Amino acid sequence: MTSPSKPSNRFLELSEDAMTKPENALGRRQLLTYAAFGSAALAATGTGKTSMAVDPNPVRRKYKMKKSINLWAFPYPDKMSLRQCLELAKDAGFDGIELNYDLDSELSPKSGTKEFVQIRKMAEEIGIEISGLCSFLFWPYPLTSNDPAERDKGMELAAKMTQAAHDLGTENLLVVPGAVHMPWREDHEPTPNDVCDQRAREAIGRLLPLAEKLKVHLNMENIFFNGYLMSPMEMVDFVDSFSSQYVQVHFDTGNIMEYQFPEHWIPILGKRIKNVHLKEYTKNSTDHSLEAFRPLLDGTTNWPIVLQAFSDVGYDGYLTFEYFHPYQHFPEALIYQTGDSLDRMLGIKQPTV
Repeated sequence: MTSPSKPSNRFLELSEDAMTKPENALGRRQLLTYAAFGSAALAATGTGKTSMAVDPNPVRRKYKMKKSINLWAFPYPDKMSLRQCLELAKDAGFDGIELNYDLDSELSPKSGTKEFVQIRKMAEEIGIEISGLCSFLFWPYPLTSNDPAERDKGMELAAKMTQAAHDLGTENLLVVPGAVHMPWREDHEPTPNDVCDQRAREAIGRLLPLAEKLKVHLNMENIFFNGYLMSPMEMVDFVDSFSSQYVQVHFDTGNIMEYQFPEHWIPILGKRIKNVHLKEYTKNSTDHSLEAFRPLLDGTTNWPIVLQAFSDVGYDGYLTFEYFHPYQHFPEALIYQTGDSLDRMLGIKQPTV
């Protein structure tokens, strides 16, 4: 949903025309929608200005960023082994793959340094890098929970993830530092904002010595739905407060898209961006859930502007496609489609017709 704005002259013209020429009137609901939400709504109804003709074969700018994909896009472990996922990602042209730490798989506390080193060597053998380590475990065990047992478990798991990232050969660990609220957890008692901030800073401060020792970057992810670090300025203040190169930002383009825009965050975060989730989102959705996240390019993100913003701040690291719905049938199609989309976005493939 876009933010309310003052009706433009175009709306006033349409309103007057509707009053004098009923046959040309937009529906009442459409007019009220436009009055409330501005030109974006009018464009959505198809009554906006006609697009100007464009060159069908423009030369697209090439970017140096690297292609990566998160393991959640694969039917792992139900239908594919980890090796098969890595091999498929490599065949689809990805430079790296982001792995996910959980409680049950081979990427969990059930494995240790020996097992993680074996996975790293398997990736090296296949010829694909491990771009980072991610986890959903920050939600059942938030570092800022009102429940001391949850906080302690979260700290224990975060330390294990830091060691696992090191053993897997990646310098990137995604961290969710805290949550005021989690709408998807009915059992979670909201944490007051100031308490959440205090606990988050204490938690990252306790994790930092191990991260610095292992040379693993604790990259704070912008979530938005958790009610914490809601603006780029807040994120900058949080990250900079540690005065350490090992506390940086994992920027997610899709998480803020419901009410904000990634191209506005990127210049403010600047060099603090250490890793990126390239997550597609559609502002046209009324389903405020994971279903609002879409396959790459099937959303409303202004990718040319976003990519230019990354380039302008000197970012040349991984762009990791994150998606939570592996295809039920022909799951490899999503991987190849995403690889092709990234090739076009990065200028690796140019238009030929």
